[in-house]
Amino acid sequence: MSDWVEIGRLSDIPQRGARCVDTPIGRIAVFRTAADEVYAIEDRCPHKGGPLSQGIVHGAQVTCPLHNWVFSLETGFAQGADEGAVRTFALKRDGERILMDASAILAAAAARIAAE
Repeated sequence: MSDWVEIGRLSDIPQRGARCVDTPIGRIAVFRTAADEVYAIEDRCPHKGGPLSQGIVHGAQVTCPLHNWVFSLETGFAQGADEGAVRTFALKRDGERILMDASAILAAAAARIAAE
């Protein structure tokens, strides 16, 4: 079961830009492409911990500002010769409203607590 929570409006995010949402599992970067598609991924590059929200958005990809690793906003996987991935999170739009699936975040937070 999904619990959709409004996290902002499309107009809050510049085209080819990002805004961040703080969650119990860390910061999540919410990206808007030039085609007004929205994607959410964790805001930490697995390579050197760079803030992906400060990267360059091109198509449905973002380039890490620290070492130029490129990640698919759709799948979270590193592109080209780079290896690794970032977690992706489900979003949906209701007109201008952007909604995130909070149940997935809560489940991840519960799993993290159980592992500690």
